[in-house]
Amino acid sequence: MAKQKKPARPKARLPKGLRDIGAGEIRAMDRMLGAIRGVYESYGFEPLVTPAFEYTDALGKFLPDQDRPNEGVFSFEDEDEQWLSLRYDLTAPLARYVAANYDALPKPFRRYQTGPVWRNEKPGPGRFREFTQFDADTVGAAGVAADAELCMLAADCLETIGIPRGGYVIRVNNRKLLDGVLELIDVDPADPDHAGQRLTVLRAVDKLDRLGIEGVRLLLGEGRKDESGDFTRGAGLAPQQIDTVLGFVGAGSEGRGQTLTAIEGLVAESAVGRDGLAELAEMDTLLSAGGFEADRVAIDPAVVRGLDYYTGPVFEAELTFEAETEEGGKARFGSVGGGGRYDGLVERFKGVRIPATGYSVGVSRLQAALQALGKASANSVEGPVVVLVMDRDRIGAYQEMAMTLRAAGIRAEMYVGDSGMRAQMKYADKRGAPCVVIQGEDELARGEVMIKDLVEGARLSEEIEDNVEWREGRPAQFAVSEGELVEAVRKVLARHEG
Repeated sequence: MAKQKKPARPKARLPKGLRDIGAGEIRAMDRMLGAIRGVYESYGFEPLVTPAFEYTDALGKFLPDQDRPNEGVFSFEDEDEQWLSLRYDLTAPLARYVAANYDALPKPFRRYQTGPVWRNEKPGPGRFREFTQFDADTVGAAGVAADAELCMLAADCLETIGIPRGGYVIRVNNRKLLDGVLELIDVDPADPDHAGQRLTVLRAVDKLDRLGIEGVRLLLGEGRKDESGDFTRGAGLAPQQIDTVLGFVGAGSEGRGQTLTAIEGLVAESAVGRDGLAELAEMDTLLSAGGFEADRVAIDPAVVRGLDYYTGPVFEAELTFEAETEEGGKARFGSVGGGGRYDGLVERFKGVRIPATGYSVGVSRLQAALQALGKASANSVEGPVVVLVMDRDRIGAYQEMAMTLRAAGIRAEMYVGDSGMRAQMKYADKRGAPCVVIQGEDELARGEVMIKDLVEGARLSEEIEDNVEWREGRPAQFAVSEGELVEAVRKVLARHEG
């Protein structure tokens, strides 16, 4: 008789570049997003939700990694033979929404949105193919006052969630300045034949923090091979052209005024460069008027941003404090958000120039930074109060206890499994329960319930070494009348708040 083959089982594995997120991190993220949402609302922005995927042609050719399959996005064909793609950011869908609803919207239109985005890029440490962004955008305002306001908003967000002043800086530049430099080295940004070379230069400079000057020099030239052996083709600039670009990138100095002066001599012969300089000077005036000096918002020519749709001011929120790595060393988190002006994105749909500017928070990276500062750890009490089931014939009474706690605004659950008391206690520990409610035959006869404070019990167990002392002391366990259940649980929760 032939031996029967076992049915093939799928492997329980995550797709490359994705991750699962547990309850503690989700709650910490929700608290952070709530704080950021409050800042966005205080600036007058309104919420909006757009779909996870769009028609591919609506996303345009502004993609982050055009060397990958699907040009940096995940795409599929629907039943109507139309190509759709998962959104790679929240800005391109906003442009489509504004174009479709333009006549009905107030101008300027100010919206915020949070949600996941997807990029078909090579994953690496801390670099995922799915991640969350939180954006604020103003559409329909041509003046740089809107750009300056977003820099202020970015600074206020960081301070609101607990990043101290001095632990961050909002770095500002203008794409027109780099276009002016490229124009002067005969890489005309307005010439379609130079579009690919210009984009390669932008993306090379955008990697300065990660690769350093020499890595960027290679990418501005013939190209660079990384540690894995993968080769990235460079912009093909000549050595003198590379020196000019790097001279501009390194022109920053202390204070916004001094930096503007240093840049002026590099772009004075370019009309587009002079326009960018004038816009930065106006932003400097507005930022100073708002009380945002260079310690919070600085001008830095090294900021270019990697996406191709930016047309004017660009900015990044950078954390400047150091955190300890898993290997015991020190490292900076670097950029945790950014954005800029994209006056041509809505024009693709409308055929007329519609100015827009936006700022996007990298949620996961910012949350990791808060954890490094000790400001994003979960509250000490996260799990629900668990009502143990001591007698299956009285399950209705236990359910009533859980309902009583919920009615009082306390997160609670009745144990719905099939195990005994020991396993139920282990369950409550794994759930992070602050306490459990116990009512066996003895407690029922006395009209009482037993409250076991698991947080306090765990602490005391570290101090008590003698088993007799443990049994006699019955640490963190006490009885109250049934009518005092809610009050007793509230006292336990209050003991462990914060």
